[in-house]
Amino acid sequence: MATITAKDINELRQITGAGMMDCRKALTESDGDLQAAIDWLRKQGQKVAAKRSDREAKEGVVLAKTTDDHKTGIVLCISCETDFVSKNTDFVAFAQTIADAALANNAATAEEVKAIQINGQTVADLINDKLAAIGEKIDLTRFERIDAPFVASYIHGANRMGVLVAMNQEAADAGKDVAMQIAAMNPLAVDESNIPAEVIAREKDIAVEQVKAEGKPAEMAEKIAVGKVNKFLKDNTLLAQAFVKDGNKSVGDYLKSINADLKVTAFKRVALG
Repeated sequence: MATITAKDINELRQITGAGMMDCRKALTESDGDLQAAIDWLRKQGQKVAAKRSDREAKEGVVLAKTTDDHKTGIVLCISCETDFVSKNTDFVAFAQTIADAALANNAATAEEVKAIQINGQTVADLINDKLAAIGEKIDLTRFERIDAPFVASYIHGANRMGVLVAMNQEAADAGKDVAMQIAAMNPLAVDESNIPAEVIAREKDIAVEQVKAEGKPAEMAEKIAVGKVNKFLKDNTLLAQAFVKDGNKSVGDYLKSINADLKVTAFKRVALG
């Protein structure tokens, strides 16, 4: 059996918002497996905070930019330790320089960005110099890129979140609206087909256990669980979500109202938190 440490318990508490004793029991029941412990808490009917992997950097600057022709977009995070640094105009300009260089040099990965030369120094060296000057841990912690017939970008909340939206044709206004939707509602995927089968299976398993915990007959559990899974998919897939600007239609319906052939093919969302 795995040894459950105070660090493990605190990490689970930070992710889920559950109490210390509940977190200890969940980890014990799950033999120390963090994801299994989260699922265990949900199966017991506890409300688990929706904290996802896009919340990696504590503080920093997130920037989303596209090329002039909107065929390529990048979103990156230059992280730091305090909001005092992240709000500093020189630090924001530093991040902008790196983002501009990433686009200009057609970088595809964070490693390629760090290897770019700016005024005779690599980005990695510039980051180290900035770290030494400021005295905080600084790094390029996230880098995402999208190539498509049209890419829209959006920055939300004073450089605290960046979104890219890939579309099959030019639609600047719709692209901005969809990017704002993604920023606000944090979908997992464009549509149901992009949700991994194991995620759907896990949600169904959790839903069945929740229904049983409520005392419902076993024969009803499967049917009710299907409804819960369908709600999960509606809430967490972009095209099925209620459009934030008009709750009477879905995002998919909104796109059809602009152009029947208009489609969102991918998106990236990077946020501090």
